[in-house]
Amino acid sequence: MKMNSELLNKNTAINNNVKLSTKGVDLYYGSFQALRNITLDIPECAITAIIGPSGCGKSSFLRIFNRMNDLITGAKVEGLVELTGINIYDRSIDVVELRKRVGMVFQKPNPFPMSVFENVAFGPRRHGTNNIGELEDTIERSLHQAALWNEVKDKLGQSALSLSGGQQQRLCIARVLAVEPEVILMDEPCSALDPVATLKIEDLMRSLAENYTIVIVTHNMQQAARVSDMAAFLMMEEDRAGALVEYGPTSQIFTNPKDKRTEDYITGRFG
Repeated sequence: MKMNSELLNKNTAINNNVKLSTKGVDLYYGSFQALRNITLDIPECAITAIIGPSGCGKSSFLRIFNRMNDLITGAKVEGLVELTGINIYDRSIDVVELRKRVGMVFQKPNPFPMSVFENVAFGPRRHGTNNIGELEDTIERSLHQAALWNEVKDKLGQSALSLSGGQQQRLCIARVLAVEPEVILMDEPCSALDPVATLKIEDLMRSLAENYTIVIVTHNMQQAARVSDMAAFLMMEEDRAGALVEYGPTSQIFTNPKDKRTEDYITGRFG
């Protein structure tokens, strides 16, 4: 395969510390098996892209890491899912605390119908921070981290719904950052944005990966090649259960995949 010039310039150094891991994970929605035998380790302070055709279980897999599938009637996870070596499906796990450590950014920007300030303050308030000085510091820090402070510092009292789509998505990222997570899950965070806003989110992801572990689901192969350090290719088996076909450094997956199905997908032959 032809070497992608974007990948040639990527920093290929990947942290060897494992932040998230799955071992033999199966996911069921009632009697339907959505995922089968997914085993992989996700490195700390890196961006891991989950790619694959529509319907192969990418978003379902992402939601395993903060137990969002628990909200779906009949959902059941089998196998081991760990965050820094701790089984997050153990009965002793506080799911609220887990979702503080593992934040989620959704496909469509979903700011709350309240001010910019209160959107970012929402999480800290829920976790017991009500001191206005602390909240102001947290909000400024989070908006700076989300590369949004300079655009909204004079609009903190305005409705978040008045922001552009790209600004709303960065506000949602700031809202996640405000509770100081360790992991940020992103489910196609740029699919509803224009190219300029998409580039800003991608630049932001690369910056955040210096301090956070990021897992992103994307249909955009160019985006996966641009931003991710690791890539996992999922594909439906004959019974429609999603399975892991190949996982490794993005540079390898995109330029020298081991499985022909991976090559066929990323070159657009199917999917």
